[in-house]
Amino acid sequence: MSALIRSRRRLGALVVISSLALAGAATLIARPADAASTDVLITEVYGGGGNSGAPYTNDFVELTNNSSAPVDVSGWSIQYASAAGTSWQVTKLTGSIAPGAVYLVQEAGGANGQPMPAPNVTGTIPMSASAGKIALVTTQTALACGATCHADANVKDYVGYGTATDSETTPAPGLSNTTSASRKDPKQDTDNNSADFVAGDPSPGTLTGGPAEPPVDAKIHDIQGAAHRSPLEGKRVQNVTGVVTAKSSNGFWFQDTQPDSNPATSEGIFVFTSSAPTVAVGDALNVEGTVAEFRPGGSGGTTNLTTTELTNADITVTGTAAVPPPTIVGPGGRVPPSTVIDDDSTGDVEKTSTAFDPANDGLDFWESLEGMWIGIKQPEVTGPTSSFRELSVVPAGSGVRTARGGILLQKNDSNPERILLDDVLTPIPDAKTGDKLAGPDSNTVAGVVDYSFGNYKLLPTTTPTVIDGGVKREVTRASGPTQLSVATFNVENLAPSDGEAKFDGLAQAVVHNLASPDVLGLEEVQDNDGAVNSGTTAADKTLNLLAAAIVKAGGPHYTWKQIDPVNNAEGGAPGGNIRVAFLYRTDKPLKFVDTPGGGSTTATTIVTDHAGRPHLSASPGRVDPANPAWAATRVPLAGEFKWHGQTVFVVVNHFSSKGGDDPLWGRFQPPVQSSAPKRHQQAAAVRGFVDQILAKDKGANIVVLGDLNDFDWSQTADVLVGSGKTALVDLPRTLPLPERYSYVFEGNSQILDQILVSQNLRPTAAYDVVHMNAEFPDQISDHDPQVVKLTPLPSWVR
Repeated sequence: MSALIRSRRRLGALVVISSLALAGAATLIARPADAASTDVLITEVYGGGGNSGAPYTNDFVELTNNSSAPVDVSGWSIQYASAAGTSWQVTKLTGSIAPGAVYLVQEAGGANGQPMPAPNVTGTIPMSASAGKIALVTTQTALACGATCHADANVKDYVGYGTATDSETTPAPGLSNTTSASRKDPKQDTDNNSADFVAGDPSPGTLTGGPAEPPVDAKIHDIQGAAHRSPLEGKRVQNVTGVVTAKSSNGFWFQDTQPDSNPATSEGIFVFTSSAPTVAVGDALNVEGTVAEFRPGGSGGTTNLTTTELTNADITVTGTAAVPPPTIVGPGGRVPPSTVIDDDSTGDVEKTSTAFDPANDGLDFWESLEGMWIGIKQPEVTGPTSSFRELSVVPAGSGVRTARGGILLQKNDSNPERILLDDVLTPIPDAKTGDKLAGPDSNTVAGVVDYSFGNYKLLPTTTPTVIDGGVKREVTRASGPTQLSVATFNVENLAPSDGEAKFDGLAQAVVHNLASPDVLGLEEVQDNDGAVNSGTTAADKTLNLLAAAIVKAGGPHYTWKQIDPVNNAEGGAPGGNIRVAFLYRTDKPLKFVDTPGGGSTTATTIVTDHAGRPHLSASPGRVDPANPAWAATRVPLAGEFKWHGQTVFVVVNHFSSKGGDDPLWGRFQPPVQSSAPKRHQQAAAVRGFVDQILAKDKGANIVVLGDLNDFDWSQTADVLVGSGKTALVDLPRTLPLPERYSYVFEGNSQILDQILVSQNLRPTAAYDVVHMNAEFPDQISDHDPQVVKLTPLPSWVR
């Protein structure tokens, strides 16, 4: 998904002050059939459902009954045609509409947004998000009136919106993924779509409009209030004054030049204009508008916080004024909280927060600056520029920093100092962890504070300059002749279709950065045709290409072992069939104990030889594949190796992802990790397998590794480690905090990949997370690989 598609606000309600005129159209002449309806009316039309940024998953048409008696609509229909179309799609209506009731017709939808309220009728019409024609028809036969249907005898009510070539008088405003056309007064029909309808936030199942209350005088800080939602939400406000600080393609931010003394109330706000605003930065304004809370859609839309804005605005330019200097965040200015995102809410922060506490809660701190013009002096980069052109930064003096300039996610510190730069107003440059940024004024990077996709954002108006922090890709030391080197590497959906460059890049990483480890556990290996849903599950071509690329890069010969999964049974991209696999060297005193019998649904068990020593019943073999814990998840692969005659058991894993968890900066606090229980079950299954080996030989050499998709301090890791004399050693926990990370997500450095070893291997273990991917925008994978160098000893020495 590109940054443009993911986009981006500014989403919200819309007003178009001037109507669209259809010059010369015969339909401008009213006819008797146009007489205003006295009972059932179309009150709202929305065609952006499920699109990028959409607040709801489906398109819809809303009706109401303004008469004093129920109206039977069985035999009626809602019909749709494109803006210039002459063919009509039909959704048949059923039942009746009670006096004053809302009747909701749900149409086609998509993946984004929150679910619709329960509709009265469900159709399948994909309506245009921007322009189209909707007819309420008293029959269920498709209209055949050509280009002019608003006056057809069977049409009860009609709405043309956007560039529609037919409408009642002139069309309602053009719409978007985030705006619907709502009747200003649900009880009034003047047979003029542009006069009767206004664009705004979609509100399916809820009548909006009606006689307006008189506007109230307000300042921006009165509108923002010391809360996540405005105390004036839904009210019309006037005499709102300030100076324009920044503009987007569909609105602008302005800020009061006479702030109050309360730092908890923001002095800036966004005004949504739908199309490009005509004001200029530096214009002094007096604005009248409606206070709205917009909840950004897109991924996780229902878990996003709202942003306060003015909609349906009347804007008066009163002169020019100096844009105030940015409010500095960090040393010398407002210092954000250092550890807490929110600690006083239990559920929906917009409803259950017991205190608005910007001094202690990061969520409240950034909310108190929402819409304001702020600056950070030489912000420090804590994660690479993402594919969405987002870049995480912190002010100087923040948090527990990693050895290379990141900021460490910890159990009790989610780093509320972080904010993401976003490219809504200007390009964001490529930068890596450890870099700094500079702006044109005293090295201050300035912009307005916004919120979208579960994060607070700083939207600069000038592209920052990158100051190189000097961070280079790490290279591990080669293992010694008696050391067995075992590594783990998530190769990020590797498939032949990725092309030569990716295979060559991974090969260079294996040979150069990982020093050609003896055993390499791979995660996210796709089948031979990648994410083509063909039924193919074999991955021999994928693995052979990687092994050949390693030789081409000057590395040793590797062979591989894996087991094809059941088609589409283990998660990942449909058709991709990602799985875990082993690569191992053939030029060292290393032998893979190849024991037949393994299969996609066959569990490997622990058997003993004549001396009572444990072995795998199948090598390679799968760990407990029938366990429900592995539903839609990669089943672990166990392999038995010999190193200088010593048996070593290696289990490679790829646990369930964190997809579906609440965001750290979301509406619900504390965030619910809905994915965690499944990982706990998976850890228990692997732990049980380890226990079976140790029950046969308490001194067995065991390495458990892979992408566990969970932190070193998580319950998942605790379950896998176990306790007592059979506890595994979680090697990330042995590192100093500044080195304890393998992944960077939204600027937080964290452990997701782990290597654990049996206790007898701990004294010889030399462990290294090789930082070569996660901190850089030009990644060959989004995970850093890890390697441990071990000296397995004979049991009589142990």
